[in-house]
Order: sequence, then structure tokens, then C-alpha cells
Amino acid sequence: MIRKLFGTDGIRGTANIEPMTAETALKVGMAAGLHFIRGNYRHRVVIGKDTRLSGYLIEPALTAGFVAAGMDPILVGPIPTPAVAMLTRSLRADLGVVISASHNQFQDNGIKLFGPDGYKLSDAAELAIEARIDGRITNELAAPEKLGKALRLDDAQGRYIEYVKQTFPRGLTLDGLKIVIDCANGAAYKVAPTVLKELGADVISLGVEPDGYNINSDCGSTSTENMQAQVVVHGADIGIALDGDADRVLIANENGTMIDGDQIMGLIAACWSKEERLTGGVVSTVMSNLGFERFIGGLNLPLVRTDVGDRYVVEKMRANGFNLGGEQSGHIVLSDYSTTGDGLIAALQILAVIQKDQRPASEICNVFEPVPQLIRNIKIKQPIDWKTEDVVKAIAAGEHKLRNVGRILVRNSGTEPLIRIMAEGDDLSVVSQVIDDVIFEIEQNVGLHRYDQ
Repeated sequence: MIRKLFGTDGIRGTANIEPMTAETALKVGMAAGLHFIRGNYRHRVVIGKDTRLSGYLIEPALTAGFVAAGMDPILVGPIPTPAVAMLTRSLRADLGVVISASHNQFQDNGIKLFGPDGYKLSDAAELAIEARIDGRITNELAAPEKLGKALRLDDAQGRYIEYVKQTFPRGLTLDGLKIVIDCANGAAYKVAPTVLKELGADVISLGVEPDGYNINSDCGSTSTENMQAQVVVHGADIGIALDGDADRVLIANENGTMIDGDQIMGLIAACWSKEERLTGGVVSTVMSNLGFERFIGGLNLPLVRTDVGDRYVVEKMRANGFNLGGEQSGHIVLSDYSTTGDGLIAALQILAVIQKDQRPASEICNVFEPVPQLIRNIKIKQPIDWKTEDVVKAIAAGEHKLRNVGRILVRNSGTEPLIRIMAEGDDLSVVSQVIDDVIFEIEQNVGLHRYDQ
């Protein structure tokens, strides 16, 4: 069966337009609640959100759905996605829900589901929930005396703050470090600066005035220019940029130069391997740079690649027994601490290395030389089949021009209405020519507009 609602990161779309309507959210709450009711005890679901205006639309609809299914919703308000995963396990809840569209602009929203173990749901579980939505769901709902009751957990942020602080090496502080933190006017706007301050850092906070509309707007990990500039202006040691739900992170060194997720993973892999903390190898997606792959190989570590999406990274990590994985975009999964990407915890690992080595980020964080890589996007209204004969031929010709050393990757985005085209190889001029050739054939076949990332 093909999933109709769920993409690579839950359900996502424009707020108040299907599938992100109150009606669909109500049905998702009912269906997901029924799927996870498996006994006679009181079942609980943790519901968190980011700072989007449409959270006020989706949250009560989901809450009503879970109550109708017989679950007790625990509302925790604006809080990072990884905090919901942590609280789901800590509170022994049966389900965790995050209302967020991650790095998208405010007009979008989404619904992410976590199982009782704190991990994102499998494809099979999502299909089962969709099947309930399509069926006669009202016939299964709770009797009047078995309806759920909603409550609000007032200390949710405090619990997460203390948990994150405990992941920082014992006996080490951030004393003496000046840090710029950009919270994207999103879910971490309170917790992230608090963690850094309580660990001893001098903190310059950006993106901490959410108004429902400004999440990810010229700020955060998708728009790092201001953060980079502020690092230089304030003479900071490092800059940290989170996205709207704080499950991804990018870093800027003291010169304001950006450090992506591949470099972050490479640094953590090298340090943990040296300290004998790394189990197995590393998991990354097909988007990770070829230079990263060569670096991990140089450490004599296996690298396993997955499809794009941090839940696929986590699945491979669990299957292989690895404790480090992530994406170039900044989703970093450290399974010793979290069941999903956690931007703040990943940032603390980088800060720990800086404090231990007493060297600047510019020396520590660039662990490998990336090969030239270009990414282009084509806007679409809905996922389409781009694999025409001419496009396939153009890809094959491009791979031949790259001398079968580089790569070409074309895919429908699972989180935005885009076709993403990536090409990489040792010669930038060849990479540029190859990606233009592939895009030309796609545009000739589907007649769509391209823009650069």
C-alpha cells in the first residue's frame, strides 16, 4: 500500500488546507489513539508544538480526537521535537505527537508521531493509522464513561532543560565561551538559551521573539546570514542555528563561516572513535558529501547510507547497532542520548570538543575537504514521476562525464513541493554542466520552474 497522508516526516501541508485541517487532525487523533490503545489501563499521549499560529487550530483538534479514542492528552506547549520524544518515554506515555512543519515557513504545519519507545513510527504503523482513518472509525470510539481527559504539564520545558544539560560531559562547563544562538523564533526559543546560560556561556540570543508568523523567517538553520554576521559583530566563539522544531542544527565558526551536518558528524565520529565511545560506524543519507564518505573511510569506519529522512537514519542505526547518524542538513542523531535528531544536544557535543581542546572552532570543525556539490530545486504542485526516458539518459550521461566517481541524485522532496537535484564530483565545472543538463531535460518534460538552494 502507498501512504496517502504520511511523508518522510509525518503529515505536512498548508494550514487549514487538506491535509492540515482541523477535520483531518481530529481523525488522526482518533485513529492514532485507537491504534495505540492496547489494554485496560489509562492511556496517555504527549502533545507538543512549535510556535506557528496554526498550532492553535491543530492542537485542540488532535486533543479532541485522542479524548474521543479514550486517551488522556498531556499538553506541553511549545517545545522541541526531541523533547516530546524524551517526555513520551519519561512519562511512560503510549504515544507522542509534535505539531510542527520543522524548517518550513509559518503557513505550513505538520503532525509527527512517536511510539511509546520515543521513536518515529514505522511505515507499517502509519499505514495502519491511515487505514483506520479511511474506515468506519466512529464505530470504535470510546464509550462516554471511558473518554479521555486532557491536562497540561507545566514543567515540561524544565524537564527537558535538565535532561539536555546532563548530556554535557561531567565536570566540564561553557565558562569563557561567547555563543550566538539562533532559535528560529521556534520551539526552542526558551530552552536553548537557558541551557547554554546555565552551563556557563555568555549567550547572545536571536530568533527568540515568536509571534506566530515569524518562525524560520530570515532566521534559523535555513537562513543563517544574520547569525553569521552576529558572531563576527560580537566576537563570539561560535554560532548555533536551530530550525523551527529544533531537531536540526548548523554551526558557524568564530569567523562566521558555516559548518554543515556532514562536518558535525565527521567531528563527532572522529572524537567518539578516539575515545572508544563510537559503536559500529556512521549512518548518513544519500545527500551526504563524497568527501565525508572518504573521511569516514579514512577512519576505518563503515558508512551506511539511507534515503533522505532522519527516521530512515534512525532505522539503519538501530538495525546496525550504531550510535551516530544524521543528515547534511543538520539532523544529528546521537542514540546514546536521544531517539531522534536533537539540535541542542548535538551542539553541546561540538562545544565539549572546543572546551576540551581549547582551540577555535575554525580549527576543530572542518575535519574534511568536501568535494564540489551542487543542489537545485524545481517547484511542483505535487510529487510527480520525473523518470522519463530522456531524463534517465541525461543522468546516465552525466554519471559518465563524472567518470563514475561523482553522483547524481534526483528525488521528490518529502517535506516540500519540490524536485531536488544534487550532483557532486571532483571537478566543479563538470558538476555544474552535468546538473544543468539534467535540469534541462526535467524542465523539457514537465515544464517547471527551477531555483537554486
